[in-house]
Amino acid sequence: MLLSLPVASLRRRNGLLALVIVVFVPCSVLVLISGPDLSQEQALVQRLAELQAKLQRLESMHQARQEEVHILSQHLGTLLAAEGNSSFVYLPLNPEVRVLLRNLTGVQRGDSTQLLRPPSVYHFLPHLLQNPSSLRPAYCLSRGRTGVSVVLGIPTVKREVQSYLLATLQNLIDSMNEEEAADSLIVIFIAEVDQEYVLQVAKQIEAQFTEQVESGLIEVISPPASYYPDMENLRETLGDPPDRVRWRTKQNLDFAFLMMYSQPKATFYVQLEDDILAKKNFISTMKNYALQKISEKSPWFVLEFCQLGFIGKMFKCVELPWLVQFFLMFYNDKPVDWLLDHMIHTKICSLDKDSKHCKKAKSQLWIHYKPSLFQHIGTHSSLKGKVQKLKDKQFGKVALFFPHKNPDAMVESAIKHYKQYSLTRAYLGETFFWGLLPQPGDHLVFTFTTPILIKHYLFRSGNAEHPSDRFYNTSVEVLPMSSHTSLSRIDYNATSDGFVIIGKFDAMGVAEGAIDPQLGAIKVLRLNVHSESENWAILSEIHISAS
Repeated sequence: MLLSLPVASLRRRNGLLALVIVVFVPCSVLVLISGPDLSQEQALVQRLAELQAKLQRLESMHQARQEEVHILSQHLGTLLAAEGNSSFVYLPLNPEVRVLLRNLTGVQRGDSTQLLRPPSVYHFLPHLLQNPSSLRPAYCLSRGRTGVSVVLGIPTVKREVQSYLLATLQNLIDSMNEEEAADSLIVIFIAEVDQEYVLQVAKQIEAQFTEQVESGLIEVISPPASYYPDMENLRETLGDPPDRVRWRTKQNLDFAFLMMYSQPKATFYVQLEDDILAKKNFISTMKNYALQKISEKSPWFVLEFCQLGFIGKMFKCVELPWLVQFFLMFYNDKPVDWLLDHMIHTKICSLDKDSKHCKKAKSQLWIHYKPSLFQHIGTHSSLKGKVQKLKDKQFGKVALFFPHKNPDAMVESAIKHYKQYSLTRAYLGETFFWGLLPQPGDHLVFTFTTPILIKHYLFRSGNAEHPSDRFYNTSVEVLPMSSHTSLSRIDYNATSDGFVIIGKFDAMGVAEGAIDPQLGAIKVLRLNVHSESENWAILSEIHISAS
């Protein structure tokens, strides 16, 4: 609706907001004089900073609409100026409309003055002109959420070894409270042009996170093939081999596409990766820190919430066009994290000062937050053959297992454990179980010293550092004290050796549930593997609760 408002009206609205701010600030001073209330003062300052950030976003949206009107005006001006030429295509407009358009465009009949055109994305990516849909997502799963405080951009590609995407999404969602989830947006950019693969990943996300997709928290997009230039005909730069040039070139273009899509949807944009771990309430921490810097009138351009690569880098959405333009200008020249550094260097560093002065100046625009809010968990890079065991030391220790006091039992398994990560020690709460490549028919067996009434069970596979090392297609089974024939009235599936199937591991590698009291005391509980696994398997939590 901003497009339909005259500029004067918009200024009056801005004026009202400025008046509110003028009225609010003295009130806070009076509060401090009459009786100090630091929390109230801080809340007020934060609220004003939030209003300022949102106002910048609205002004940016208004400017974008003005740009669209200006471009249309230029096209009309070109047509009006060409009247009288032999090649002119006559516009069937009445005289009043024709005069109005001339007044709007500032172009008079026969005006031959050259119209200047600033460079656009098409100067750097001319191939985009070949397809009108080059800058439109080829796939888009969205409920249209907009106007949130934070949008998280997560690019993901097809990995040859293993994908961490679903585990990363689960962790991000688990690390948000309801208020944070309502004021955020997660945009997953499947950076592949194979539509079959895109649909496969999108369906996995929609199935696993149905509630979040329906609420609008999660969106999924993918680029059209026409967005990319000829990736086999790139300039070889920095002495890198062709594979690496293609990889970093595509990454630059992927980041630019994701940022362009996300820019109008929020106040702040945060770049993440598909193989990370986040701390609890990271959204509030990032937002509050950004607003604090705004209230302090800090000229920041990027807030860094993780030391590694491009993970956890926050930008104001109104300033993303600067970054996107820079990426598109030099997409074939350098890696994306280098380009960010070069842009900050260009904005703030002086040629007649030394590197020490430049570093200090850059710290005003590029601010590091400690401790880190994100940790890198993946080991296999999207670049073929590259293994990276990068860890952010400022993130702190990550819980790799969750100990519980379990009933006395004899524990055994045919799955060979790795080093000291045995099933017995995991059951005792000393570490996690880490088994090598489970095979069909493998069992993890817990034989209780005394048969017990089990109220609840929980088995969690995978952990923060190895989220894909889970149990798949594995059932939870119990052997009651009572005979199988006396259980015929209870609606359970049973195995040929008398075990009753009470549950199974879900897609996230968790098996949890209660046991029907009618089954009575349980002698044995076991996990039964039904299919071969491509990964090792971890049990990071074992909790058997007896009545």
